Amino acid sequence: MTAKVQYADVEVGTELPAQTFPVTRATLVQYAGASGDFNPIHWNEKFAKEVGLPDVIAHGMFTMAEAIRVVTDWVGDPGAVVEYGVRFTRPVVVPNDDQGATIEVSGKVAAKLDDDTVRVDLLVKSAGQKVLGMSRAVVRLA
Repeated sequence: MTAKVQYADVEVGTELPAQTFPVTRATLVQYAGASGDFNPIHWNEKFAKEVGLPDVIAHGMFTMAEAIRVVTDWVGDPGAVVEYGVRFTRPVVVPNDDQGATIEVSGKVAAKLDDDTVRVDLLVKSAGQKVLGMSRAVVRLA
């Protein structure tokens, strides 16, 4: 695959289409099975509260993966992401109800770099609060 977005067509400030990702307890169980991360804070409400959390929380790497989807969907090629990092600032709390939680992600081009790459800064929120800080990806464009 090749990036569908052209470097020449992108300016600093270009906004990526925002997306919202639902997260339920079932989602967390599926992710635990795929990742092998069965830490009880991600599925056992009693345990999560005993260790000081408000409730079961989403896996940090799951939250990180959902956030980068905004970039990979925009660019059209997951392989175009050459660098990606975040700081975990707040957990995504996932209540045991039919709604669960949502992860809201928006992004914009923050810098045009060398070699046809751009830096995309992401804003990642859940329940109105920022859950990832310094969420940035460097992407090679066509």
